[in-house]
Amino acid sequence: MDEPENIKLVLKKLNAQATALKMDLHDLSEDLPTGWERIMEVAQKTYVAYRNLNEMKSRMTEG
Repeated sequence: MDEPENIKLVLKKLNAQATALKMDLHDLSEDLPTGWERIMEVAQKTYVAYRNLNEMKSRMTEG
C-alpha cells in the first residue's frame, strides 16, 4: 500500500471516530439532565478527535 492510500485510510478512520463521538455528544445532550457528569469527558474526546482529523487533513494539503 502506498503512502497516499495509507493517508486516506487514516483519514477515513479518524473521520469515523470523530463522527461517532459527535453523535455520542449529541445523544448525551438529548438525555440531559441524565448523564450530565459525562459532558466534559465526551466533549474532550470529541475535541481531540476533530483536532486530529484536521491536523491530518492539513498534512495532506501540505504534502
